[in-house]
Amino acid sequence: MSFAGRLILSTSLLALAPGTQLLAQTRPPLVYSPTQARPAQPSAHDRLFQLFKDSDEASLKRNPLEALSRGDYRYADRIGDLFSDAHFQAEKAAAERDLAALRAIPRGELNPTDQLAYDVFEFETKDGLRLLQPDLLPLAQALPMNHFYGLQTDYPTLASGQGGAPFSSVQDYENSLKRNRDFAANIDEGIRQWRRGLQIGVVDTKLTVRNMIEQLDSQLKLKPTQSPYWGPVKAFPDTISPAERTRITNAFRESITGTITPALTRMRDFLKNEYLPQARDGVGLMYMKGGEALYRYKVETSTTLPMKPDEVHQLGLSEVARITKEFEKVRAEVGFAGSLRDFFDYMRTSPKFQPKSREQLNQDYYRIKKAVEAKVPQYFVKVPRTPLVIRPYPPFREKFEAGGSYDSGTPDGSRPGIFYFNAYDLPSRSTWGETTLFLHEGAPGHHFQISLAQENAGLPSFMRFGGNTAYVEGWALYAETLGYDMGFYKDPYQRFGTLNDEMLRAMRLVVDTGLHSKGWTRDQAIEYMLSHSGIGKTDATAEVERYIAISGQATSYKLGALTIQRLRTKASAELGPKFDIREFHAQVLNTGSLPLSILEQKIDRWIGEKKGS
Repeated sequence: MSFAGRLILSTSLLALAPGTQLLAQTRPPLVYSPTQARPAQPSAHDRLFQLFKDSDEASLKRNPLEALSRGDYRYADRIGDLFSDAHFQAEKAAAERDLAALRAIPRGELNPTDQLAYDVFEFETKDGLRLLQPDLLPLAQALPMNHFYGLQTDYPTLASGQGGAPFSSVQDYENSLKRNRDFAANIDEGIRQWRRGLQIGVVDTKLTVRNMIEQLDSQLKLKPTQSPYWGPVKAFPDTISPAERTRITNAFRESITGTITPALTRMRDFLKNEYLPQARDGVGLMYMKGGEALYRYKVETSTTLPMKPDEVHQLGLSEVARITKEFEKVRAEVGFAGSLRDFFDYMRTSPKFQPKSREQLNQDYYRIKKAVEAKVPQYFVKVPRTPLVIRPYPPFREKFEAGGSYDSGTPDGSRPGIFYFNAYDLPSRSTWGETTLFLHEGAPGHHFQISLAQENAGLPSFMRFGGNTAYVEGWALYAETLGYDMGFYKDPYQRFGTLNDEMLRAMRLVVDTGLHSKGWTRDQAIEYMLSHSGIGKTDATAEVERYIAISGQATSYKLGALTIQRLRTKASAELGPKFDIREFHAQVLNTGSLPLSILEQKIDRWIGEKKGS
């Protein structure tokens, strides 16, 4: 997931722009004589796609980081306004105008493909608009950043030269200096929103605040030339002259010491001295004013389904029970004599499964990448043009990150997709989890889904570059299961690895809802994860603290994957010999990220068409 994508998901907003129907009101009416031919009226299709285009363009202007993540550098000199009242008011007005413009287009005159786009646009706009209503917006605004989604962790990567921002010209360096000023302004606006939250009694957890303070301290202890913000100065392109290098170097030093560091210091001091003493002890949203309503929304927007927290919790318990039986089969197959809990302890602590170095991890993932690429043609008719590279997390990020993640490339392939793996605390990393992690974050998981959508210029931009968590993460978890088809899990230890990851997603249903709607404590949640899987304590701790920070998001993975698996089973049963796994995958992937109910409608139509062919 890209930097811009992380920020968008952190507020669950899909920024949508005004339509163009209001322009007609400013023009005088046209009067035709009987002999004049009336001009052809735009078709419903043309009106729909003009709305998509206008909406997207306006959204990019309001949200320049999204443009930057796509490789669109028209607004590369700014971050934008992320947290202010004016920002959210503009988003609300744009969404309302978009819905009005959409409803003016006769859906019945559209072909089935256009109707699908119409439905996705309507679903996503309504969903984003829900958070902007008076009952939820003050709650979201009062929690502008946390240790998982925050400028203090994401912006350093963007500014380092290793993220989505280019550093190939003098103008690129000048743009970075301007973004630094925007960064400081957004930090200050975030502090203002936190202060407003204190006034209305909407506050974050002490745990999350302490984690943010630690993140900030880890950056502030670095000298300017050691910080990620200095990265571009270490890698000037040959096209920049020595004189310009000297000037830019001085400007970067001044920006770091005069803009970046003071902003980080203000944020750290505010959180430590003013906010932390008033932060809440209870880690679940149920302990926050308005938290129960916010959590219900977060579950629904994350899953794209009208599910209540208790329904999600019960589904999680049943999935945990099912996967536990599969763990028992692996334990028996390898001949382990102890209990299942003993087997988990053995798998997470045995030196046999611990990587020896970061370089070993890197080599392992490239080996897996090569093996997967050899199998891909059997399961996919189309693969991304965008290249995929593999990197460890930068040291300043790794402690608080998951085991791996994906940052998207650009549609033209000029910036590759990046699979990040976590090398923090090497003894806590396990080689038996490498295959399933690569299938999820790399190919054919996030890299395939995100890249194929971006590269499909026939889709409207909101479908190429947007998305919902249930589909995006559901596909990636489904992609892990393809390791069975590809023959990667014949080895029982690698099969343990994929079961462990599947169990992680099942436990998330239980733990996320347990924390936020049933009063579970942090330690209770960690212990549940350790007793039901082979996850290491370092990862279990990071996972639980992630769910505390970004409630609801973790429930989406399993529900998305279960939907795709169910649709595959249904298609295979109904089509029989006409079923082709490559065609099924194409149907799932070729229209970008879809809400799960709309994906199901699409697959049902495809099944009907195949039956009649």
